[in-house]
Amino acid sequence: MRLPFGKVPSEILEAYVYPYLGARRSDVILGPARGEDAAVVEADKILVVSSCDPISGALSHIGWLAVNISANDVSTLGVKPRWFHSCILLPEGSGVEDLAVISRQIHEAAEELEVAVVGGHSEVTPGLNHPVIVGFCMGVADKGRYVTSSGAKPGGKIILTKGAAIEGTAIICADKAEKAREILGEDGWRKGSEYIKMISVVREALAAFNFGGVQAMHDPTEGGVAGGLHEIADASKCGFKIYEDKLLIKPETRKICEAFNLDPLRLISSGALLIVADGGKAEAITRHLKDIGVDTSIIGEVVEDPGHRRIVASNGEELELTRPEMDELWKIFLRDA
Repeated sequence: MRLPFGKVPSEILEAYVYPYLGARRSDVILGPARGEDAAVVEADKILVVSSCDPISGALSHIGWLAVNISANDVSTLGVKPRWFHSCILLPEGSGVEDLAVISRQIHEAAEELEVAVVGGHSEVTPGLNHPVIVGFCMGVADKGRYVTSSGAKPGGKIILTKGAAIEGTAIICADKAEKAREILGEDGWRKGSEYIKMISVVREALAAFNFGGVQAMHDPTEGGVAGGLHEIADASKCGFKIYEDKLLIKPETRKICEAFNLDPLRLISSGALLIVADGGKAEAITRHLKDIGVDTSIIGEVVEDPGHRRIVASNGEELELTRPEMDELWKIFLRDA
């Protein structure tokens, strides 16, 4: 069986990866599991949270994304990211300036998040046709306080911040600039390109967690908001119902997706944050996030039946929200292959 492009499906991980996790140690508090993007280990009564992510589907801003994507995963546990490692793999023919550009991007992103770059590895790798970066980020769970993707409970309200497909829009505007300019016009293209500055969810994740009432958080990366919802449902063994009219989708994203025939709910969405909150706290959390300048909407709720994963269309029709087979972004790269 051939694997699809992008993130390996959860069922494949469970069958072929999770059985091979080395020694069983009592200091591993949270290890690999469906819907979980970070690990928690205990070191001398301190809980260390870590996450590892590759950046392989974007060419521009690759260093910036490497820091922010792995930092996002740490922050969705309610933990401030502190340290970062990078593994930079460059294609044959790369020059010193290529390495310098990526390193500067990593530095700028890390400095903005108050994260220290503490190590890594750089090499020219045969067989690559563009750079690949693997980022590894760590933080410490203060007094053991953290949430996971598996904490969602029936009746919990689902909150979405900023909007679906933020990262996908920025990547397309950068890597398909000529076509994106035609679709959006010069002003729209510039606005869509600026979405790259919205990739971090660290501020809003920590703000929501510290406010209280958060059951679970997850940042929807590959597979978009649809994929993120399924991952929360998988981890929590629950279902969900969301409402099309409540979704946040920016005008530039809608136009890009219509032109490239992409589903914005299945397009890579770093920069958005999915929060499951206690029913009595959800409205207060959304107000709190809006007060700090984060666009926020309650888009649905968690339900008990794990098989109930639905979206209510604008016309009132209730439809199954199927699991994405691969991220919509890969469709563009495959068309060009």
